[in-house]
Amino acid sequence: MTFTSTERVSIGRPAAEAIREQAERQGARRVFILAGSTLRHKTDEVGRIESALGSLHAATYDGIRPHAPRADVLAAADAARAADADLVVTVGGGSVTDAGKIVTLLIKNNVTSTDGFEPLRTYVTEDGQVINPVTVGPDIRTICVPTTLSGGEFNALSGATDEVTAHKQGYEHRGMAPVMVVLDPALTRHTPEWLWLSTGVRSVDHAVETLASDKSNDFADGLADSALRLLAEGLPRVKADPHDLEGRLKCQIGAWQSMISIIGGVPMGPSHAIGHILGGTCDVPHGYCSCVMAPYVQAWNAEHDDSRHDRISACLGAPGEKASVALDRFIRGLGMPRTLAEVGVGEDRFQQVADYTLLDIWGRTGPRPVTSAADILDILRSAA
Repeated sequence: MTFTSTERVSIGRPAAEAIREQAERQGARRVFILAGSTLRHKTDEVGRIESALGSLHAATYDGIRPHAPRADVLAAADAARAADADLVVTVGGGSVTDAGKIVTLLIKNNVTSTDGFEPLRTYVTEDGQVINPVTVGPDIRTICVPTTLSGGEFNALSGATDEVTAHKQGYEHRGMAPVMVVLDPALTRHTPEWLWLSTGVRSVDHAVETLASDKSNDFADGLADSALRLLAEGLPRVKADPHDLEGRLKCQIGAWQSMISIIGGVPMGPSHAIGHILGGTCDVPHGYCSCVMAPYVQAWNAEHDDSRHDRISACLGAPGEKASVALDRFIRGLGMPRTLAEVGVGEDRFQQVADYTLLDIWGRTGPRPVTSAADILDILRSAA
């Protein structure tokens, strides 16, 4: 297991208070805020953070579209450069989080055009090797304040989409991980229900693909078990009562725990790999990718080996049931989509998704061997 450079996690404190304290701790003088547009313009949450920072606040920027297109990330980097930022704070969902971490990498490498992203992106060779060309990390640190449950704020890996190829690609360095993550459940009340629940299922998928992995271990499995139980309790609670802050915090801690094993080195499988392509290429919301794919992938895995599935079902409160069935019922109970047709992906896109999936870092790392695009097509057709 390996770990990132995140030093602190604030649990349950107001975001503005925690950010000011960390900025002072680091001696920051030019704090740049990268915020979700809705949070910035339709709530007072970003304004509270700006007020708490006072003279330390240098600038605020918004405008990151879903799946973090390169052009949007570059524009944010240009704004941070113009502000002479020495600390970046992200406040928002997964795309804002990803963008903020990549911004620090772009500044370090003096990237001033979208073509400049290319030498920095992680790629997969024809024989399946994952190559990360980044050797020098950013000097500017980030603080991440997530308002969704995908968990990317804990990861040194971030994704941005190449608009030319419509391919979402990864960027990674240990120093890209935030110095602090702020879990403020009160701030998440502004997150639309569908987004909160669907990204929660994304973290469910982190835990499920850890527990299903033949490359996991007792440490990782224990974290994934706890994460899945917290999410299985918290997500229905918040759906029943959006003002249940304890339920929201359980979800946030579950999302955090679900990420530790991924960060530590346990690879995810086809659900995540396919999901990256459905998002960046087919414009499916990030969380919906797992809502659709997770049960079908586990059913496909079970045809090869279901020996690690009992714990998944138990965590979902359905001991003895097939993991794919328990997952399907849980996701349907949250009112989330369950087929590719429901999220606007028809069979005419399947070959492209399958081909791109093989280029993903997790395209061939699941417990059932993936040898060609035909294997991915089998899963996609079951999810049609």
